[in-house]
Amino acid sequence: MLAGCARYAAEPLATGPHLAADVAALNDEFPDSAPALTSTSQLSIDQIGLLAILNDPDMASEFGQAEQARAARLTSLALPNPQLSFAAMALLSGPASTPSYAVSLSQDIASLITYKPRAAAARAQFGAVNAELLWQEWQVAQQARLLAVDIYGADQDIKIRSKMIVILNNELTDVHSAAEAGNLDLSDEAPLRVAAASAESDLAAARLSQLQLWQSLDALLGLEPSVRFSIIAPIAASPPADITPFLSGLPARRPDLVALQLGYDAADEDVRAAILAQFPALSIGPAFGSDTSNVHSLGPQMTIDLPVFDRNQGGVAGADATRDVLHAQYQAALDAAAGQVQSLTTNIAMLQSNLAQATKAAQDADETLKFADDAYAKSSIDERAFADYETAALDREIDMTDTQTALTTDELALQIELGLGFPQMRIATAPGVCTASSEKVCP
Repeated sequence: MLAGCARYAAEPLATGPHLAADVAALNDEFPDSAPALTSTSQLSIDQIGLLAILNDPDMASEFGQAEQARAARLTSLALPNPQLSFAAMALLSGPASTPSYAVSLSQDIASLITYKPRAAAARAQFGAVNAELLWQEWQVAQQARLLAVDIYGADQDIKIRSKMIVILNNELTDVHSAAEAGNLDLSDEAPLRVAAASAESDLAAARLSQLQLWQSLDALLGLEPSVRFSIIAPIAASPPADITPFLSGLPARRPDLVALQLGYDAADEDVRAAILAQFPALSIGPAFGSDTSNVHSLGPQMTIDLPVFDRNQGGVAGADATRDVLHAQYQAALDAAAGQVQSLTTNIAMLQSNLAQATKAAQDADETLKFADDAYAKSSIDERAFADYETAALDREIDMTDTQTALTTDELALQIELGLGFPQMRIATAPGVCTASSEKVCP
C-alpha cells in the first residue's frame, strides 16, 4: 500500500536568472531537425518563431498547466470509492453472552449514473486546455516573427537615414564654406540646418525604437537584453487568392476556436450530468451484523435522499447557463476571426498597391538622380540642388521600405488568423502528457 502512494520530492526555486548569453545556448530542437545554432547563425523569421516557442520563459509554465488539466481529468475519470463501515460493541454487563458487530459495504449509485457525462466533460476540458496552450504557443511565435520583421525593417530604415544625414552634413559644410568665402549668404544655411536636425532626430527615434524591439525579442527568446544576431530578409507567404475555403475551415484549424468548441462540449456534457444528478443520492450494499445474544443477520442496505426540496434545480440551471455563455462566446470568436481575416485581406490589397506605387516612385527618383548626377558633372546644377535630389531619392526608398515592412507584417498576421504557417502539434512538451491517438488535441 505504501509503494502505491505518491512520494514527495523537493523542487527548490532558482537562485538566479537563467537568461542565455548567446543564441547558441538556446534550445533549438526544431521539428525538422535543422542544424544546431551557432553565434553566427542567420535566422529566418520562422526559425525565430520556433525558438520563441521553445525558449520563452513564460511558456515554461505550460507544462504545469497541462499537468493541472491532466490531474483534473484523472480526478473526474476516477470511479467513486465504495464505503466500508465497521462497528464493534464490547459486552460490559447484562444477560447477553457475546459482543455485537456490524459490517456494511456500500456504493454510491448516483455518482455512477453521472459518470459517463462527467468523464466526457473531463476529456473535452483537457483537450480544450491543450488547444489553448497550442494557441498560446502560436501567439508567442507570431509575436517573435513580427518583432523580427520590425527589427529588419528598422535596420534598413536606419541605414537609409544615416546615409541621408551624411549627405546633409556634407552639403551643410560646403554651404558654410561658401558663405565664409562670401559666395553665399549665411541665411542659406538655415534650411539645411533645420533639415539636418530633423533627420538626426528621426534617426535617434529609429534607433531607440529598434533597441526596444531587440529587447522585446530577446525577452521572448530568453536571451540577455544585449544579445544581437543576424536576421534573414523576411519573406511572407502570399495570401491565398480565394479565402472562402480557408474561412470555412477556421473552426477546425484555429486552436483557439478548437479550444472553445471543446469547452462547449464539456459544458454540454455538464448539462447532461446535471440532469442525471436529479436522481436522488443512493447508496446500496450488503450489511452483516450480530447482536449480543449471538444472533447473526445479513441483508442489503440502502440509503437514499428524498428529493423533497433539492432536485438539483440550481445545478441544471447553472450548467445550462454556462453552456449558453460558451455558445455565444464561440460565435463571437468565430465572427471576430472571420472579420479580422477579411480586414487583413483588404489591408494587404491596399498595401500591395501602395508598395507598387512606392517602388515606382523610388525607381523614378533614382532615374532623376542619375540625370542630376550628369547635370552636376557638367556644372548645370549646384551641389545643393544635387543633394536635394539625393535626399529625395532616399525619402522614396524609406517610403518603400516602410510599406514593405507593413505588408509583410499583415501577411504574417493573415497566416496566423487563418491558422496557417505553424506546426499543428505542440513541440514544447513534457513527455507523457498525452498521446496523439487518445486526445482530440494533443501536445
